[in-house]
Amino acid sequence: MPKVILQGFILIPDSELELVRDELETHKRLTLEEPGCMTFEVVENLDNPCRFDVYEEFFDESAFQHHQERVRASRWGQVTVNVERHYMVSYEPLGPQ
Repeated sequence: MPKVILQGFILIPDSELELVRDELETHKRLTLEEPGCMTFEVVENLDNPCRFDVYEEFFDESAFQHHQERVRASRWGQVTVNVERHYMVSYEPLGPQ
């Protein structure tokens, strides 16, 4: 079963930037605590403070879908409702089977 990798970036409306920044650490912590989360990074872009680069790895599709569902129902999901998302999802083998 392949791991799921999501990478890309989000663009945050300037008027909501502080709210998103304030909620980001909680979102990171909760995501890293999820079963099946292998890597989760959200980093503010140095050239554009309204852009955050995102990289995530989940053990399998089930873990990834669980994450998506949790996020939609979370405070982060509410805070980022107006965020523009630019993601690519890919699948890679976990390693030697």
